[in-house]
Amino acid sequence: MKALVIDKKNHTKFCDIDTPKIADDEILIDVDYVGICGSDLNTFRGLNPLVTLPRIPGHEIGGVIAKKGTNVPNEFNLGDRAIVIPYSTCGKCSSCLSGRVNACKFNQTLGVQKDGGMCSQIAVHYDRLILNKSLRSTHLALVEPLSVGFHAVARGRVSSSDTVVILGGGMIGVGAILASLAAGARVIVSEVSTVKHKLLKEIGVETVINPQTSDLENEIKLLTDGHGANVVIEAVGLPETFVQAVDLTCFTGRVVYVGYAKDNVSYNTSLFNLKELDIMGSRNATRVDFEAVIEFLEHNSDLANNLISKIFSWADADQAFDYWEKNRNETFKIMVDMKG
Repeated sequence: MKALVIDKKNHTKFCDIDTPKIADDEILIDVDYVGICGSDLNTFRGLNPLVTLPRIPGHEIGGVIAKKGTNVPNEFNLGDRAIVIPYSTCGKCSSCLSGRVNACKFNQTLGVQKDGGMCSQIAVHYDRLILNKSLRSTHLALVEPLSVGFHAVARGRVSSSDTVVILGGGMIGVGAILASLAAGARVIVSEVSTVKHKLLKEIGVETVINPQTSDLENEIKLLTDGHGANVVIEAVGLPETFVQAVDLTCFTGRVVYVGYAKDNVSYNTSLFNLKELDIMGSRNATRVDFEAVIEFLEHNSDLANNLISKIFSWADADQAFDYWEKNRNETFKIMVDMKG
């Protein structure tokens, strides 16, 4: 079967690979749609330290059950539509033993540490699937990226009494926006792409600020009576936004890092203590986060459609990364139609 492979920096090609063989506890998925993530783009650009090339990208996957192993439970049937949870769990590390399997020490994410879903079929353990009959096929592949933002909001304990500032209005940021709004919070977003501002306001963001043309810290002070935000969620992954998150947070506020900086970050650490901040990392998402996103999308299909910026046919999938690289300012989500 065919697979799209990132074989070297800034280059993809189609390759022939073997059809997966499934173990007794695995399911073979006919892949319908795959979303391209920022981590995939970083792999393409040679900037993802977690990836070795060549690599089949893609961890935002929706598809249909084509075959199942002999030990797979009866609830999984041929033809069922499913969302793939792309993270692995070891069951033995401190994260897994504490029930926070999304942060498994030995996690291998599809498309990152192991080959992903940009191919006709993929084999996964049955506990890595969520069955769903209600969402559109395209929306199945939206669940994973949005769930990462939902998880960050859960980590930040966002409530209706909070003003939340989200740094970055990409898909992870959008997930954090939607989850914060669902919690009843007031939401302010920092986003450099003015093209994205319109949609961000349409989905309920009160104020969108371009930090390249405005003094973001001063704007946040004006909007919060000088206090700062109760919660700041960093979804950019730059050293300057890591520091900015601490500066923008009010005394006794919460900072959640869902992006990660590739370079070292220098802080004035006195603010950690003076403000008595809760500073948290946020990694991947839990099944509960996936289910929360599914429920949201079931009631907001039009919004979900608006988040899909472009769909490439499978035959043109090798053009998708170059397109995103050239059109990042107006792009939320690019997908590949694996059947088209």
